[in-house]
This record gives sequence, structure tokens and C-alpha cells, in this order.
Amino acid sequence: MIVLSERKQKVKESIDKIASKRKRYLRQNFFYYKNLKRFFQFSIPENSSVLEIGCGTGDILNSIKPYRGVGIDLSEEMLKIARNKYPALDFFQMDAENITLNEKFDYIIISDTLGYFEDIQKAFKELRKLTTPQTRIIITYHNFLWQPLLSIGQAFHLKMPQKRLNWLNKTDIKGLLELEGFEIIKTGKRFLFPIYIPILSWFLNKYIAYLPFFNSLCLTGSIIAKEKVSEEQDNELYSVSVIIPARNEKGNIEDAILRMPKMGKHTEIIFVEGNSTDDTYDEIVKISEKYKNQYDIKYTKQEGKGKGDAVRKGFTMAMGDILMILDADLTVPPEDLPKFYNAIATGNGEYINGTRLVYPMEKEAMRALNLAGNKFFSVMFTWVLGQRLKDTLCGTKVLTKYNYEKLIANRKYFGDFDPFGDFDLIFGSAKLNLKIVEVPIRYRARKYGDTNISRFKHGWLLLKMVFYSMNKIKFIK
Repeated sequence: MIVLSERKQKVKESIDKIASKRKRYLRQNFFYYKNLKRFFQFSIPENSSVLEIGCGTGDILNSIKPYRGVGIDLSEEMLKIARNKYPALDFFQMDAENITLNEKFDYIIISDTLGYFEDIQKAFKELRKLTTPQTRIIITYHNFLWQPLLSIGQAFHLKMPQKRLNWLNKTDIKGLLELEGFEIIKTGKRFLFPIYIPILSWFLNKYIAYLPFFNSLCLTGSIIAKEKVSEEQDNELYSVSVIIPARNEKGNIEDAILRMPKMGKHTEIIFVEGNSTDDTYDEIVKISEKYKNQYDIKYTKQEGKGKGDAVRKGFTMAMGDILMILDADLTVPPEDLPKFYNAIATGNGEYINGTRLVYPMEKEAMRALNLAGNKFFSVMFTWVLGQRLKDTLCGTKVLTKYNYEKLIANRKYFGDFDPFGDFDLIFGSAKLNLKIVEVPIRYRARKYGDTNISRFKHGWLLLKMVFYSMNKIKFIK
């Protein structure tokens, strides 16, 4: 038996009274709940451990298909229905401001529930019992602009009545999360037109809802957060694998090794040679033998084509805790890699992307047309991903092997679409809600060979990827 304050007891009693009518309200508003479920299904991979706070009758929790699903709610009447409908899930009557669970979860859902909390900051403080640095907290709430329409809906019994204790906006929620040691990964709004009219509703909610101005009018807001890094971790804790795809880069191989800094407790270098015409592979073999007593060097030939294929092959060989990509042209200096290591080892970021667009570049390092293209794609992908990404095309990218394996497990959502390898990692990390951080680097002109990038051919591929990612990430149903 939980002990509740007078105000929360009234909230509980009001929810208990409508528990038997919950099914009817879900049926009446099926279009809204279908959209909400789709959002959580996109944001949470199947077979995750998931806690839902304010789970009601458990429909959203069940739709995610967790391997471990737990729901808590104030209303025992709601929970009776939930237990009967979904016996494979666990449901407990519990106050979010006094959580007594003793386990950690991959994801915690708080969906349209904050209005019932008496002390939201205390509820957020309780979450720290349940989270690890990998846990994602996903919150949805209603846009305050919709309050008059929602009140009318309640008055005409078109919407489930809610005895709210408060009404918060995005700024309020972000502020309270930050006070309790969480940081925001991304925010968003969705669902512009909650009435179901075939074709029209689909078009407005899938496309128009994400356009500037219209997006601010959407009904559902969302916030995804994680634990904030509170203290610096041991920078010698992790091992590192540096993957170097190399095609026609014979003159850069020895420099790549000699300039490679030692990072963490161990650094391995993995060359993946890509069908070169200038004896790059023979040079890799020769230089690896020359420095085998000073560096841990591995190498292989690429069977497929493209940088993406080379990166994947290198990652499968990697033994390090942290995976890095370094282009063999050395336009990103190897000496800058410790900055990437520090960003991920201290927990300040989970997907670290280099950006060449902060510091001045060496002459001829990047052509004007390439620079313009980079800036265009930066704006587009920042909008699509919901996290700032200034330089999508920088070849240096870093993530942990743990997160890369999670990315592989969810790769089927995007498919094999990316010949570069960059966007496979970017899109996969965004879908996993990893915190993206950019590290500015000084971009150098290459000293050997010619670029393998075709401005127009690859520019067209990138443009297609923008539209592809819109439909797979931004314009989800």
C-alpha cells in the first residue's frame, strides 16, 4: 500500500474511476495513440529493458516488444487491466516520486504523465536509481497551445479526462532534468493533425508537421535525455582501434604510423587496402614489418568497394573498446586523435564527429564548391537528425565498440545504403539516441595522391541520402 498526499490521492481516485473506460478512449483516439506508439517503436530497439512511468493499461509498453518490460502507475485499477492484457510484462503500483525498484533499464518512458506529478524535480531525482550512462529517458508531453482544444475534447468526452497538477513546457522540463543531473540529447515536436482523414492526415503529419512554423504548432513534444557526466573518468581506461581505409595512398602509409599517438591503455592500427593501383598494399606490408616492434599494426585487403565497406571490414577486425576512423590522406592530422579519445573516454559524447569548418584551412585543402556542399549538407542533416552536425563529411568519426554493435543490430532499419560509411554511422547513432559531439580539427591539404571523391557523382549520392534520411528519420509515420 503506497502512501499518497491528498492531492495525489485525488489524482489516483480520478484515474481509478475511468480505468474501465480506458479502452473506449483508446479506440476513439486510435490515430493519436498509433502515432505515439510509432514514435516509441522508432526510438527504442526491440528486446530492450524498458520501464514506463505512468503506464496506464500497458499498451505503449507492450507495443515496444521489450525483453524486460516494467510499468508503474498510481492507479491499481489501471494496473489490473494491464496485468490481464499483458501477463509477460510486470506492473507495480508505485509513486514516481518514491520509486522502490532495484534495477537498471535501457530506456525509461514518461509519456503524457508529467502533469500528474506533484513534485517533478523529485521524480527526476528518483530516476537516478534506475539509470546508467547508457540509459535513455524519453519524455512526451502536450504542447500548451493545445490546452483549449484538449479541454473541449474532455468536456465532450472525446478525450480521456485528466486531473492535472501542472502543465510544463519544453524549457521547464529541460531545466528540471538538468537540475537533477541529466543532459538533453534531442528535442522535437510531432503530430499536427490528430483527426483521422485518409490521405490528408497522413500527408499533414508525415511531411507538413516537420516544416518550420508548422512544427511549433504540433500537439506532441518530446525530450530525450541521459545522465550528465559529473566527473572526469580515467583516460587510460580504454583501448583504441584506429581504422585507416587506404586506396592509392602509398606515400602516406609510413607517416600515418609514425604520427599516430598512443591513446588509452593500448592503440592498434588497422589498414584496410581498397584495390589500389599504386602498390599501396605492398607498402602497408613493408611498413608494418618495419615498425612491428613499436606499433600494433594489422592489415587486410578489401573484397568489396567503397569506403563504407572498408570501414565495416576494419571494425570487424578491431579489438579496441573505442573505434576510430582516420582517412589515409592525413588531411585530418593523426595528432588530433587524442581530442576524440578524450571526448568519448570522459563521457562527454557518445558519437564523436570531426569538423573541418571551424578553423581556417590550408590553401587547396577544400575547394569552394566542396565547402559550399558541406555547409548545405550540414544544415540539412542537423534538421533531419535533431542534433547539431556542422560537418557531416569529415572522415574522422569515433564511437565505442559497444555502441557500434548496437548499431549493427539495428542496421536493418536503414539497410545497406551508404558507400561512404559515414552516414551509416551517423544515422545509426542518431536512431540509437547517442549524444553527438563535434571536435574541431585543422584540415590540411593532402601531400600525396589525388582525392578519391568525385564532387558531382558523390554530391548527387549525398543529396539522395538527405531525402532517404528524411523518410527514415524525420518523416516517420
